[in-house]
Amino acid sequence: MITTSVKRLPAENGVSGWEAISKRSLPVRSLEGNVTADWLIIGAGFAGLSAARRLLQLRPDDNIVVLEASEVGKGTSGRNSGFMIDVPHNLSSSEYSSGGLEASRLEMAQNRAAIAFAKDAADEYGLSPEVFDPAGKINAAATARGMKLNISFGRSLASAGEKHMFFDARQMREITGCDYYLGGLFTPGAVLIQPADYVRALAAGLSHKVHIFERSPVSFLTRQNGNWIAGSARGKVTAPNVILGVNGHITDFGHFGGRLMHIFAYASMTAPFAADDLGRRASGRDRWALLPADAMGATVRKITSGGRSRIVIRTKYTYETTITVSDRRMARMAEEHRNSLDARFPGLKNIPFEHSWAGRLCLSRNHVPAFGALDDGLFSACCENGLGTVKSTLAGMMAAELATGTSSRRLEEYMDHPEPSRLPPEPFAWLGINSVIRFQELRAGREG
Repeated sequence: MITTSVKRLPAENGVSGWEAISKRSLPVRSLEGNVTADWLIIGAGFAGLSAARRLLQLRPDDNIVVLEASEVGKGTSGRNSGFMIDVPHNLSSSEYSSGGLEASRLEMAQNRAAIAFAKDAADEYGLSPEVFDPAGKINAAATARGMKLNISFGRSLASAGEKHMFFDARQMREITGCDYYLGGLFTPGAVLIQPADYVRALAAGLSHKVHIFERSPVSFLTRQNGNWIAGSARGKVTAPNVILGVNGHITDFGHFGGRLMHIFAYASMTAPFAADDLGRRASGRDRWALLPADAMGATVRKITSGGRSRIVIRTKYTYETTITVSDRRMARMAEEHRNSLDARFPGLKNIPFEHSWAGRLCLSRNHVPAFGALDDGLFSACCENGLGTVKSTLAGMMAAELATGTSSRRLEEYMDHPEPSRLPPEPFAWLGINSVIRFQELRAGREG
């Protein structure tokens, strides 16, 4: 008998603005008593819910149970910037030599397969453009270095035959209402989502055939007599097959220890302001979405609903070995967000932040997922490497195919990677990674 005690449970740092303004239709139901299933999925985020949906497609008559430690949309799946990105941020002209072009094309094809899977769900469940909007995204540049990065990105896109469009400072001003940006690079394949609404709609759509139990953290996972038993506070689930869609918490289940980095990303959302002429003069069109030309810059979105607008900004990162950060750290990051927002939109200086939060990204040193069969009937769909909405969706899909023995070229290509490489021991990892982050943020300058 193999037993793993789960010593750390997920924790939320601040209230995510996406979750705070989200509306859920699915009542919260916790695990009570003992349940038997064909499939157990641990984690109701992008990976776990995508795995459940793919399992339904492959095994429509099987009994599927999902356990979520918190509530759907409150964890990391509801704490990102809401971009489903097809074209990687980090393309550079040098990647298109020595086989780099084919690798990038493969990654883009995988990302687009995940987006298509999500779009099918959005169509089936009737998601509005406020929740799922295939509007594309802009890489915004605020410095000469950012402009050079965008030019290099554009060359790479041209080499790959990818559609793109450059915007000048005037066009960026027309879109955003501010003079901060020197230019931008638009790519049409990205989807903008309200992440908390998306995962909650996905859970609600699946709930007719999938048993989803929230506020039911797994405290132990054991294998006995050919089955896995997952224990929670008031019940157990017994199943021959388990898929772990817990992202960085896979290390708390005893796997990939010393191989995954947990990076905190910090974000804030303003209070609502009127989407009238004054609001548009201060912040441009009703809806737009900017990624930074420099990866360590600020991601900024404007959303509008019911005649009211908000700005969401995400910038600043830290590497931590804990699962929470201090209130002092959160307050300091909110101040950084305030400075960044005011520099861009001086006409919004009187609009306060209503929500500030942090979310944990999971990265591996060699940028590969923590994916695959861990034991008989136990599968991992973890480590999204900073593109959680797309990469976790893909990992969930692929885990369901792997676990059911469904062969496909896409699965073979997805599994063709090494395991995550080892990190330096602590405290050297903490010192080294945070030093790199600080250097990169300083280099980003006004992009942040």
